[in-house]
Formats: sequence, C-alpha cells, structure tokens
Amino acid sequence: MVEFTVPEVDFTRYTNRQLAAVPLTVLAVALLVIAGWYAMTGAPVTPGVDFTGGTELRIATDASQDEVSAAFEATPESVRSVAAGGSANSNTYVVTFQSGAATTADIEAQAEAAGFEVRSIDAVSASFGADTQLLALGGVGVAFLGMSILVFLMFRTFVPSIAVVISAFSDIVIPVALMNLLGIELSLGTVAALLMLIGYSVDSDILLNNHVLRRSGDFYESTYRAMRTGVTMTLTSIAAMIVMTITATLFGIQLLAAIGTVLVFGLAADLMNTYMLNVTLLRWWKFEGVAR
Repeated sequence: MVEFTVPEVDFTRYTNRQLAAVPLTVLAVALLVIAGWYAMTGAPVTPGVDFTGGTELRIATDASQDEVSAAFEATPESVRSVAAGGSANSNTYVVTFQSGAATTADIEAQAEAAGFEVRSIDAVSASFGADTQLLALGGVGVAFLGMSILVFLMFRTFVPSIAVVISAFSDIVIPVALMNLLGIELSLGTVAALLMLIGYSVDSDILLNNHVLRRSGDFYESTYRAMRTGVTMTLTSIAAMIVMTITATLFGIQLLAAIGTVLVFGLAADLMNTYMLNVTLLRWWKFEGVAR
C-alpha cells in the first residue's frame, strides 16, 4: 500500500507578505481575465446552450469537420469532434447552433440529407435558457452568501471569518478565469462544479481555523495538524477528478470532462489559498492583530 505523508512546512521562513503575495497575485490576474472577457463578450464567462438557448446535435459520419459545418444552411456555433463508440471509419461530432439559427426539424433534416447518422438532438429555447441562467447563478450567489453568514456565526471574529470568505471567493474566481482561457462554457454542470468548490473550500478552511483557534498547541503545530488532514483530503479529491476528466475525455463525455477540469483547478487553488492566504491572515491576527 502506498503511504502519503504531508511534509511539515516551516512557515517561519516566510513573512506574511511573501506568503500572501502568490495567492493575491493569482486572484488579481484571474479578476483581470474575467474583466477583460466581460469587456470583449459582455459576459464574465461564455454561457453554453443551457443558458443561451439553442440546439445541440450529435452525429456520426466519416466526413471531415469542415464538411460537417458546410452541410447545414445555418452556420453552426461550434463543431466538436468527440471520442465515442461506432464503426472504425466514422467520427462522432457535436454540432451546436445558436437559438433562432434554425428549427430543430430543419437541422435534423439537413443532417440526414447529408448522410449523417443522427445520434441525438437536444434543443433549449432562449427564454427558458435565460430563466435557467438566472436561477443557476442566483443559486451560486445564495450559497456563497449563506456560507459567509454561517462562517461569521461560527467564529464570531472578523479576521478568521473573512479569511474563509476570501479563500472561497478566490477558489471560485480562479476556475472561472481558467474556463475562459480553456474555452469551457458555463453550463448547469460547471455551475454544479462551482457550488461543489464552495463546499470544498469551506471544509478545508474551517478545518484549519478550528485547529488554530479551538485546539491545544501552538500556532504552527495546529497548522500542521490541519494540513495533514486537509492536504491529504484535497489531493485525494484532485486525483479522483483527474481520473474522471481523462476518462470522460477519452469517451467523449464533454460535460463530465468540463466538470472535472473545473474541480481540478479549483481544488488546486484551494490548496494555495488555504495554506498560504488563510494561514497568513490567521498568523497576522494571532501575533500582530487584535488577538495578541
């Protein structure tokens, strides 16, 4: 059996500014990416068909990607090649059309006329997509607000509580910025991944705060005890998400691949924010702030 041991970090070698510089810089870059994306597209992250409305067609054919695109009267929003079961000479494509570009019946008829094998076709109306987007993003906002209130009620002290909130905020912002850079659209699946990241972040940060504020032992001993549990837990989750992402990519399950990618980057950001940014704020509060 492979045994994993979390190394003990000598935090005394680094000043608070040195520890906080990396996560704060990454957060600032992520915010700049999101702001730039919003300036260019009018949205902080590209919404998918779930939220904009449209039609998604899955076909099997031996035609090239360009030939698939040219087979339809309306220009597809995207044509993606995916790995899927089928004959040795056929490729599977997911063709996406914006809402209003063509009717579902017309798209299906054109695909069949071009000799494509239609595997599935899904359509979402623009009004339903807008309502779904409002509901999904509202859910993220309510979850984050509820988490913030709960944390403040638990610790009843500003600095330890705000440390958890800032870490959770950064854990969401960094994956959203990477979604833009990697071309991952916002969908119901990726919204669910962001909600999961709030839970992961709060879990690891509260674990750290509890050990430092409510357990016996000095600051660094308590921090290491929390790291042994928290780092092991997060790295195990990252490994599981990497396996899921690779498997989903190989089998052409784009939704699971997107969810896994968002979770991998979010959990990696959580490690950085918890054991650099949160530790810095707790150390400042304990030794230099109001708690001294």
